[in-house]
Amino acid sequence: QVQLVESGGGLVQAGGSLRLSCAASGSIFRINTMAWYRQTPAKGRELVATIISGDSTNYADSVKGRFTISRDNAKNTVYLQMSSLKPEDTAVYYCNALVQTTIASIGRNYWGKGTLVTVSS
Repeated sequence: QVQLVESGGGLVQAGGSLRLSCAASGSIFRINTMAWYRQTPAKGRELVATIISGDSTNYADSVKGRFTISRDNAKNTVYLQMSSLKPEDTAVYYCNALVQTTIASIGRNYWGKGTLVTVSS
C-alpha cells in the first residue's frame, strides 16, 4: 500500500505565504503525476496544480502566478508554495499521486487525508 501525508497547513493572514508538503511512502515503484486539490463546502473539490514526472506543471487559473508546485523525486515528495494568499484560498488541501507499485502495474490514484489552510482577511 501507499500512504500520502500532507503537512504545512495553518492559519495565515491575507497576503502571506505557506508551504505545503506531501510525502509518499510504501510500496512505490514509480510516481507519475502528483497534484494538489482543495475542497470547500461551497465549491467542492477542485484541482489546484499538477506536476508530472518530467516536471511539467499546470495550474488552476485562480492560483496562477501565486502558487508553485514542485517535487523531489528522490524523496517522493511534492510541495506547494503558496504566496499572496487570499481568504478565498481557505480550504482543506489534499495531495494526490498516481503511483505504480510494480513495474508491470497500472498507476493507481492515492490521496492524503488533507491539511487545512485558513487565510484571514
